[in-house]
Amino acid sequence: MISRYIAQQVIDSLRPSKVVGVFGPRRSGKTVLMNFIKEKAGNKNILMVHGENLDVIEALSSQRTGTLKRFIGKNEYLFVDEAQKVPKIGVNLKLIVDTIPDVSILVTGSSSFDLRNKIGEPLVGRSQYFYLYPFSLLEVGNTDYIKQKEILEEQLIYGFYPQVYTAETIKQKRIELEAIRDGYLLRDILELDNLKDSLFIFNLLRLIAFQIGQDVSYSELASNLNVNKKTVMRYLELLEKSYVIFSHQGFSRNLRKEYSKSPRYYFWDNGIRNSLISNYNGLNLRDDVGKLWENFCITERTKYLKYKQISANKFFWRTYEKKEIDLIEERGGQLHAFECKYSKKNVKAPKDFINSYPGSDFSVINKENYIDYLT
Repeated sequence: MISRYIAQQVIDSLRPSKVVGVFGPRRSGKTVLMNFIKEKAGNKNILMVHGENLDVIEALSSQRTGTLKRFIGKNEYLFVDEAQKVPKIGVNLKLIVDTIPDVSILVTGSSSFDLRNKIGEPLVGRSQYFYLYPFSLLEVGNTDYIKQKEILEEQLIYGFYPQVYTAETIKQKRIELEAIRDGYLLRDILELDNLKDSLFIFNLLRLIAFQIGQDVSYSELASNLNVNKKTVMRYLELLEKSYVIFSHQGFSRNLRKEYSKSPRYYFWDNGIRNSLISNYNGLNLRDDVGKLWENFCITERTKYLKYKQISANKFFWRTYEKKEIDLIEERGGQLHAFECKYSKKNVKAPKDFINSYPGSDFSVINKENYIDYLT
């Protein structure tokens, strides 16, 4: 079993009269993590339930103190998997915290469709949140430098979803990846909108997949998909809330020629991105290695910051003259710039950036040094 980086942090956070939430994509290992924490707890009384169970839904949405007390019984811990399925979950968790103060609560959610708000608003100061993504280099990075170099290409192509990463053959990796894509990836969005046909969303994702590292035009996407701009923006927001993609805005402080109007989008997993465009070719047969590398570096860097609990604002930087930097991190009042280049080493920071933001540092993340920056 591959240890999850946040496991001990979650365990240490479990306290009576407190709700701990773990959010992340479907199939990223939240249930496995919850079972692991249950085993680590040993002999303690734990009630572990699933949010799709109708009896669980009836009890945990009741807003009746007596019902909630009978449901929990003498258990010291309440674990709710897929808590977003339970109506009024936040209000009911507050009732539990207020009236059954000896209970520690852990909930998971595969989407953030208002779930964090539903939990957070009633439980201000009594809740803590963590995010669990597909495996990260922090968790699977091989300490053997040579071995890690050997598996890098496979990681770039097939990604880090647990069941994909642990599959023993390339054929099985593809089967698992496509099962996630077709069976789980869009379930939350489809259920939310009661949609039957996922073709539009897949077509939207395919367009995004080809635009990694590029500014995205909502109007252009809308034109290509024959819908209006607001529809595109809405579904991109839903795709972010269900942890399929995430976005960065352009950084602009000093220069009039800095461009910051359009966002850039990245996939939480390279394998999902490749499955959407049906391209599992080796790197020597691809013309999108730069896109793969940028998506890989920025995603793994984001996981690194999240798991290490390092607070940072993240952007890209570019000018109207098309000088650009892939990633800008704003941490503690300092700017840290990163350029993602698979092979290149001697890349210099644009003079406009250095002159406008003195004291900033600039690094190139390539296939020789990526371990230093991503783990």
